[in-house]
Amino acid sequence: MTKAIRFHQTGGPEVLRLDDVDVGEPKGSQILVRHTAIGLNYIDTYHRSGLYPLPLPSMIGMEAAGVVLETGPEVNDIKSGDRIAYACPPPGSYCEERLIEAENVVIIPSGVTDELAAAMMLKGLTAQYLIRQIYKVSSNDTILIHAAAGGVGLIVCQWAKALGATVIGTVSTEEKAILARSNGCDHAILYTEEDFSARVLDITNGAKLPVVFDSIGNDTFEKSLDCLRPLGTMVSFGQASGPIPPVDLGVFAQKGSLFFTRPTLFNYADTASNLRTMSDDLFKAVASAKVKIHIEQKFALSEARAAHEALEARQTTASTILVP
Repeated sequence: MTKAIRFHQTGGPEVLRLDDVDVGEPKGSQILVRHTAIGLNYIDTYHRSGLYPLPLPSMIGMEAAGVVLETGPEVNDIKSGDRIAYACPPPGSYCEERLIEAENVVIIPSGVTDELAAAMMLKGLTAQYLIRQIYKVSSNDTILIHAAAGGVGLIVCQWAKALGATVIGTVSTEEKAILARSNGCDHAILYTEEDFSARVLDITNGAKLPVVFDSIGNDTFEKSLDCLRPLGTMVSFGQASGPIPPVDLGVFAQKGSLFFTRPTLFNYADTASNLRTMSDDLFKAVASAKVKIHIEQKFALSEARAAHEALEARQTTASTILVP
């Protein structure tokens, strides 16, 4: 038996429970992992609330790092004692031990701690596909990233800055603005105090932007479109403020033949080869010090409810981890 956070009904953070669950032995291509650190991500709240429905009762959590305890008979490239990290479905990382398919994990390189790996996988791989695949950011670009002081936002700011881009970011408080600026954000806009679309026009001298990366959703969608130049790309990769309401597709034509995408990490890291290529790119960026992973909050596994409450109240910055 192992301790695991589960929910037996959907709802707020109060539905999270610490249960005893049976893990079993690894079969086939599975490995048994003892977690040493677990990543907290906004997608976890979507599962818990029922926005992304799961069978009940359900495990929760998409990201963790740990040590391999045992491998199934079909596993050849991973062995007991290896340090691994992952960010993948099915949900179930909020636990002490679990079984997972070997093809869904990567070996943590030396020089990267388990806590850093758990804090960087989902957010870092998200940043990777945003600025290295969906829109390949270069030194000629000026980009906008919403929630610039969040886990993904800070990585995007640093990585895009290292690529030579000018980075505009939105934040909710002056404290978060300071954090964003110290991590590569050239222009931190307090969206609670000023119209970010007007500021973007001012910063770009009316030229607007080739791309907007938006994890906020309802509150930022319409004005984000106003920030894009003709043939610009709107990347909606989250909805922290709620889902985007129904949209007349004609608006994309009216605003300059804009492109729109609603990506998920798991379509980009859809094979072991793609996962490892993306992870290598991320680990190299971290190893080169171009990207620093900031863990600003730690909670015990048993405090998952408090962690969710802080996350949804926008009281967190950078990355948050749970410690078993």
